[in-house]
Amino acid sequence: MELQAVLMAAGGGSRMTDLTYNTPKAMLPVGNKPLMWYPLNLLERVGFEEVIVITTKEVQKMMSTDPKMKLEVKMKLDVVCIQEDGDMGTADALRHIQQKIKTDILVVSCDLITDVALHEVVDLFRAHNATLAMLMSKAHEFTETVPGQKGKKKTAEQRDFVGVDESGKRLLFMANEADLEEGLSIRKSIMRKHPRMHIKTGLVDAHLYCLKKAVVDFLTENKSISSICGELVPYLVRKQFSKTTNSQKIKDDVEDQNQKQNDGHINNDLHISSRDESLLQLAQERSCWNDHHGDMSEAYHGGKLRCYVHIMDQGLCYRVNTLAAYIEANRLAPKLFEEPAVHPSAVISERCQMGSDSIIGALCQVADKTSIKRATIGNSTTVKEKVKITNSIVMHGVTIEEGCNIQGSVICSNAVIGRGADLRYCLVGNGQQIEPEAERTNEVIVGTDQLMEI
Repeated sequence: MELQAVLMAAGGGSRMTDLTYNTPKAMLPVGNKPLMWYPLNLLERVGFEEVIVITTKEVQKMMSTDPKMKLEVKMKLDVVCIQEDGDMGTADALRHIQQKIKTDILVVSCDLITDVALHEVVDLFRAHNATLAMLMSKAHEFTETVPGQKGKKKTAEQRDFVGVDESGKRLLFMANEADLEEGLSIRKSIMRKHPRMHIKTGLVDAHLYCLKKAVVDFLTENKSISSICGELVPYLVRKQFSKTTNSQKIKDDVEDQNQKQNDGHINNDLHISSRDESLLQLAQERSCWNDHHGDMSEAYHGGKLRCYVHIMDQGLCYRVNTLAAYIEANRLAPKLFEEPAVHPSAVISERCQMGSDSIIGALCQVADKTSIKRATIGNSTTVKEKVKITNSIVMHGVTIEEGCNIQGSVICSNAVIGRGADLRYCLVGNGQQIEPEAERTNEVIVGTDQLMEI
């Protein structure tokens, strides 16, 4: 394979700690499959036979026992474990596996669920001999009520400003709203080469990147860069139009990105080349093709460092990194694959009313006079008589006693819901017990140790 695949699966899920306190983000069930199954399946479907998985020992242990991972993932998984409590970013993780990297790489996050045609990103990378090609999608407005957050004011997220050329493919500019205290300013060097630039907002970085091997080598020499999304990508985008080799100028670049001080300077020696560089250069010189019009400059204005982006306008593309995104993913992800709604090993009463938009996992037991609509029921879960479950996610090993009503809620693994309980828009933590006849609305019900952690 011309690209080596790398899956980032060590993230702790800091934006949804209620879910990830007992279950690592990579192994959270989405449509009764571990979250990391989805990007692995994406890679497998396009022909990858091996992937380097950067994760923790906890996730590795869970992967070895999960039936979906054992039976359905055919690729060879080269698992590299990093410290669970280490403050290691995604760029740090690439640096950690540098010895394993022999070619250019395709990096994908474990929390990405998408039906993107992966060749759209890879073809940009190939066709333009790019340093970076990445995937972005339109930001989503989640309409479902989030358990425990009804009535709470949403915190406004900082917008990203993304500049692309007239084709919408060449990535020219990136900045976050938080870094634009004095307004949006564009370098003259960009405007001279690309006088017409489209500035887009409302886009989300999907955390899927094609990167030259030289970038990984560059990271080993520049340990001040910790994050791919927050630091490396903006640096590469800006470096496309920087000709200066003055070390003080480079130091200023680092400070502009709000990177860590005193971690060392970013070395300017980012040599972007390949085995066929001389042939590619010759073909470019002899060709009449150009990537732009409006001036007499050569293709790419002679630049060796080039960044591209594929922006998904249609289709499914979610990063499952918040509770709202997790709920939406459970609703939409099962539609990606044609599988039976009820697992063959589940025992379902004939007198159970089940909607076509629900799924029931392996070894479940569902009793008489139950109603399940717009719901995901995890493996080895027991649902007793006269239970009504609507618009909810029930994870693995849950027991729901008779007469319960569960609406708009998330019930984490191994919880027990007492007889006659009424839960509306609640999140019930891992292993929690809800007393019989309880009436709970818009609550997050977790253990005291978990509350302290939050």
